[in-house]
Amino acid sequence: MDELRLVGPRLRDARTARGWTLADLAGRAGMSVSTLSRLESGKRQASLELLLPLTKQLGVSIDDLVRTETPDPRVRRTPRHRDGMTVTPLAREGARVATYRITYEPRPTLPPLCTHAGFEWLHVVSGRLRLRVGERDLVLGRGESAQFDTSTPHALSAAGSHPATIISIFDETGERTHTDTPELPPATA
Repeated sequence: MDELRLVGPRLRDARTARGWTLADLAGRAGMSVSTLSRLESGKRQASLELLLPLTKQLGVSIDDLVRTETPDPRVRRTPRHRDGMTVTPLAREGARVATYRITYEPRPTLPPLCTHAGFEWLHVVSGRLRLRVGERDLVLGRGESAQFDTSTPHALSAAGSHPATIISIFDETGERTHTDTPELPPATA
């Protein structure tokens, strides 16, 4: 099978993309450097027993290692409505960095301040966004960006009578906090 011949180079590519040495990945996956080296060079046949700990550490799927065609790069995830906003995921589930398009509907008051582990970066695509971080109460317009540690009390909403749309990026910790909510009904167009 030609597909199995590609497993080794794909493992090596995933490892080097993270800047890891053979010893780094072998240690994380609980195998010897020699075994990993032989897998990457094609001198050892790949088995599920060997691949599962490697894919877990690398954050890739077995399908990524044995795929025979280029996967569709488009992301098709369902927008969700919650708490006066529409959240549209822009990255595949399980991505290392979570990216969202969020539209905040106008509301009479700022939502309660919240805190959680993580870090957030955002960019205003349209409208005006009210951002409160700690003691700072700001209004950001189209084209403006902000970044902050989410352990600082913060809240976001549309500023004024029109919706505000942002692109928001969370690290893995922040992503889990913002998306671990009950299943929400799909947005309607």
